Amino acid sequence: MQPKEHDHHGIAHSARLVEEEQRRLLAPLGIHPRQARVLMAMKHMAPVSQTELAAAVGISPAGMSTMTDRLLAAGFITRRQDPALRRRNVLELTPQGLAKLDAISAVWCAVDDRIRDALGAEDAETLFRLARRLRRALGGEPPGTPAEPSGEA
Repeated sequence: MQPKEHDHHGIAHSARLVEEEQRRLLAPLGIHPRQARVLMAMKHMAPVSQTELAAAVGISPAGMSTMTDRLLAAGFITRRQDPALRRRNVLELTPQGLAKLDAISAVWCAVDDRIRDALGAEDAETLFRLARRLRRALGGEPPGTPAEPSGEA
């Protein structure tokens, strides 16, 4: 007898497939999904320390260091000394990084539309609402954005 699939496996597998779709659509922009999430987070957080950014997007300090180096090399961000705390560096989007945000947002919209096409508009909106609710219940919030109103499920 085969064991029953655990309920959360559908969520985990779907998340992987959504990230694959993001990766496919971001490839022409020359960036990966995690890099896109970091750039979008910086839109709301910059200037921000590398440590704060890593914590906000859920990347290890070592992973964030590698990501920072790649984004610096691509010309999407700058790193400078924080004038208030000279021992700390802050990251900011460059004009080139800012210019990528509209294209990244278009990719996010295309992925949302793909989900709507797959599930239908009503079920997709229910999924999105429940995903936000689950994220909050598990202690997460989107980086650099205010929490959603508590009345929204």
